[in-house]
Amino acid sequence: MESEREAPVSGNLDAQPPRDSKCQTSKEEEEEPEGGAAAGVATEGTQAEGASADGLWELPVEPAERRPECRRCSRPQKVCLCPFLPVHPLHISTHLYIIQHPAEESKVLRTVPLLAACLPQEKCKVKIGRRFSEERDPELSAVCRNSGTLILYPGPEAANLEDFILESPISPSAIIIIDGTWSQAKDIFHKNSLFRLPKQVQLKPNVPSQYVIRMQPTSSCLSTLECAAIALSLIEKNLCILEILFRPLQALCSFQLQHGAQIRPSKEYLLKNGLYLKPMPKNKRKLRKMELLMNSVKI
Repeated sequence: MESEREAPVSGNLDAQPPRDSKCQTSKEEEEEPEGGAAAGVATEGTQAEGASADGLWELPVEPAERRPECRRCSRPQKVCLCPFLPVHPLHISTHLYIIQHPAEESKVLRTVPLLAACLPQEKCKVKIGRRFSEERDPELSAVCRNSGTLILYPGPEAANLEDFILESPISPSAIIIIDGTWSQAKDIFHKNSLFRLPKQVQLKPNVPSQYVIRMQPTSSCLSTLECAAIALSLIEKNLCILEILFRPLQALCSFQLQHGAQIRPSKEYLLKNGLYLKPMPKNKRKLRKMELLMNSVKI
């Protein structure tokens, strides 16, 4: 899951794809000036200018061109990260299902395309949406009902994945990861009964996130790519998976930092060191979350 963000990433030099601008014009009724030759000349001049301007609207408008994107890593070709991807997709036995919130599709610095580019297509499937049901997605429904499926979602009922793998006699066949902010992931998890069927697990990473160009709520929060990398390395019992999947993420962050981006400490770090300078949110839900974060820091 992607960590929750309060504001867009700063220092991002990968511009958003151009959008066709829509100009709105308002026509006001003009009152004809009273008397005098000068008034008549001014009116004629205004009409002439209006006629000239009206002619501009008849000119053909060329649609804005999107920057060519790499088909494999989904990055603009000028900043393609394919040299940092494995030559061949990783050989894994576990099926990975990414449940992606629709809002994540428009994010520039996404990690899921990099993750999918490293894995076989039949082993990594991205399903976009907020609501899922047996009628809408029979495949996902069958996966959730399979006893060998895990879902990565932290909570009081979630087992530590590393301990679960050591104690389980059978290796899991599939794992589900929700891609979105924490609030989006929570909304998806609680509004889809299917996702409460698999065994719930969580990660307890020993190192902070390497996705340093995006602010995290706490230093233990991980990007979707990092969650998948750690989970797969534990399930497959192959630490090389970590190195291979982390490589494109490290390259992405390195490129952004070289071109103006800055390392963004977590909110937890800023609060702990008295560096969080933004005003407290007025929204009650967001304010409550901030208070909980501050209390966890004090403890």
